[in-house]
Amino acid sequence: MNKIGIMIVFVLMVYGAAAQSENRWQQKVNYKMTIDMDAAKNQFKGKQRLEYSNNADKSLDKVFYHLYFNAFAPNSSMDVRSRELGKILVNGKPDWDSRVKDRIVALKENEIGYQKIISLKMNGIPQPFKYHETILEVNLTKPILPKTKVVFEMEFEAQVPLQVRRSGRDNPTTGVRLSMSQWYPKMCEYDYEGWHATPYVAREFYGVWGDFDVTINIDKEYKLGGTGMLVNANEIGWGYDKPGTELKNITTAKRSWHFTGSNIHDFVWAADPGYKHIVRQMPNGGPALHVIYNYKENNAANDAAWTTVADAAVVALPFMEQHFGKYPYPQYSFIQGGDGGMEYPMATLIVGPGLGTVFHEWMHSWYQMMLGTNESMYAWMDEGFTEYSSDLVTKYYRDKVSRIQNANNAKAINVYDSLDAVMPKLHADNYASYFAIARSNIEEPLTTHADHFNTNTAYSTAAYSKGCVFLNQLGYIIGSQARDKVLLEYYKRWHFKHPNANDFVQIAQDVSGMQLDWYKEYWCNTTKKIDYAIDSLWEDNGSTKIRIRRIGQMPMPVDVELTKKDGSKEIHSIPLNIMYGAKTADENEKITIHEEWRWTHPTYILEVKTGLRNFVKIEIDATQRMADVDRRNNMVEFNF
Repeated sequence: MNKIGIMIVFVLMVYGAAAQSENRWQQKVNYKMTIDMDAAKNQFKGKQRLEYSNNADKSLDKVFYHLYFNAFAPNSSMDVRSRELGKILVNGKPDWDSRVKDRIVALKENEIGYQKIISLKMNGIPQPFKYHETILEVNLTKPILPKTKVVFEMEFEAQVPLQVRRSGRDNPTTGVRLSMSQWYPKMCEYDYEGWHATPYVAREFYGVWGDFDVTINIDKEYKLGGTGMLVNANEIGWGYDKPGTELKNITTAKRSWHFTGSNIHDFVWAADPGYKHIVRQMPNGGPALHVIYNYKENNAANDAAWTTVADAAVVALPFMEQHFGKYPYPQYSFIQGGDGGMEYPMATLIVGPGLGTVFHEWMHSWYQMMLGTNESMYAWMDEGFTEYSSDLVTKYYRDKVSRIQNANNAKAINVYDSLDAVMPKLHADNYASYFAIARSNIEEPLTTHADHFNTNTAYSTAAYSKGCVFLNQLGYIIGSQARDKVLLEYYKRWHFKHPNANDFVQIAQDVSGMQLDWYKEYWCNTTKKIDYAIDSLWEDNGSTKIRIRRIGQMPMPVDVELTKKDGSKEIHSIPLNIMYGAKTADENEKITIHEEWRWTHPTYILEVKTGLRNFVKIEIDATQRMADVDRRNNMVEFNF
């Protein structure tokens, strides 16, 4: 095919993929909620008006809501599941979530969580409903027709549980009074696959894009941070009207905080009388960055650490936008609260000011808040992609601060205490975690539903580490610069559209010009391992011949690096036949492409037109990006 023909085919492929993302319908929500908080009793009453747009091509005769707080009561699904997993020993330790353990079963009546529906109407008509613990099933008296809107009006009451998992009150670690995530009845997602009425057992979430208008009435001494813009900032003060202002005095017992957010799929807030507020404004119309943390009297180190969070965010955001897409919202808040680190639209709850957690949770704004995959089915596309990208952000920040310090010839400021130790290569900790699970007998495929992994260990390693390796290894297959283009194109085509794994792979194929379905099938749908070895080598008529053997069950393209006596290196790349193409060399990189390796064949002979005695080392994948489970047979060194 000539070059013009190739270009036409590529344009058609890109256009077809773009049309697919544009044509996939999705529902829309418009929430207006007002709650009245009784902080002394840890209870609140709420009113919710929900405009729901059915953009599907079929009628809906029922809807489902999430009632997350109902998980925090003895004998709940979350309670029993945690205790059952605690009976399993992994590396000699109970496999339960260390934050949950068996704590729920011990909760007293005034410590449990609940959400109770007082009334529910659709277009003014009462609707029958049924509780399924953390799911509310509503069998509609009249179906919602395709391409129409309805209005649900709900009154509900709730009790905030003692802090156990993500949301709750009175966490002794942070001292934060109220971490209000998963706090309201939330419409479940309905998409091209049907309803996703996933009970709250352990894992994360999938939500409907829409707009939120939330008013929180709470005792006047409380200070709040959360999703969205504070509409009544001039009434509140406390840095929201302008940096450094105090909370304004009022004569009433309670104060109203009014937040709005657009094109988001959840809403979080947190409150404490002792909160302190730092604000940074990105230049050129960029977002306002808020850091809200629990003030500790006479603790300058605590203030300095949280100030570093604000300053680090300013440094990191331009890099994040350059490599992963523009941050589209007007603000972002880092709020001390929760039980570790948990992401939400325009905000995150974090226990402490560790920058590793800060960058990780913020990168979730891209790989969950803006792209919004179904985390139950594609946790690795959320956690794994976030792990990969936050590793890069952390490295960038370290390098940037180091350059600034060196330029100023100043004493180094120890801003890295809370970061992971520097690894021998990028993502090394995630590779190590994957190798550990791959060598065990408990690994499960990435396609396993997040709540249905047999162990917490298998889930977390799959979602975080194997998902991270997926992206880094993709750079090995198609070239790092091509992979970077894939990530930007992925954001461009699919933000605010709920992509799935096939959608991502299609982008990678379009950008690289290669077939990559095999990679997804092997890496995501199976637990087959990668293992290659240098089998033997010899010289024949002045050429070096290297026989490579595939020991593992997963085929891959293979790069072989040959080091000469003078220290120069050659990279020889062997494409996999079912790729129907070869990787693109990165900038300042020279690669010799060889004949493809047919995946059915266990061995391949690589021929290099240089005598064997000219080399001192031969190594399969010297970059160590390919997740080869046994690298002991990947390298040969000799001295003739």
